[in-house]
This record gives sequence, structure tokens and C-alpha cells, in this order.
Amino acid sequence: MTVDREVIPEHEQAPPDEVSRATVLAYAVAATLLLGWFLFGWLVLRQGFVDSVGESAGAGFALLLVISVVGTVRRSRSRSRR
Repeated sequence: MTVDREVIPEHEQAPPDEVSRATVLAYAVAATLLLGWFLFGWLVLRQGFVDSVGESAGAGFALLLVISVVGTVRRSRSRSRR
């Protein structure tokens, strides 16, 4: 037995959430800081191109991990209040 998704209103596709200007601005600031970190390591500290790329990529991935954890915690708190 199958159930058509159109019958169950819970499975209707919700419109995607809009991204706020503050979020876009925060991502732009983070990207600028990562680029600055790369250039600082490469040009000022003279640690080499590959090392500078690796260090800034690692910092970027760590930042993405923090954003993911914060988003998960916020989403779980908002669902528990319903």
C-alpha cells in the first residue's frame, strides 16, 4: 500500500528560508578574514604558499564546523519550544 504525498499536508514542500542580510554580511566578513589570514601567513610570515593555503583552509573548516554546531543547537531549541 502506498500513500501519495499530496494527501498528507506535512509532506508539502515548505518555501525555502530566506537568508538575512546579516548572515550574508557575516559570511563576507569571514571570507575576508580568511583571505587576510592567508595573505598574512604567505607574505608577512613567509611560511610558504602551500602552508598558508592549508592553514587558512583549516581555519575555514573549523569556522564552518562552529557554524554547523550553532545552527543545530538553535534549530533543536526552536523545535523543542513548539
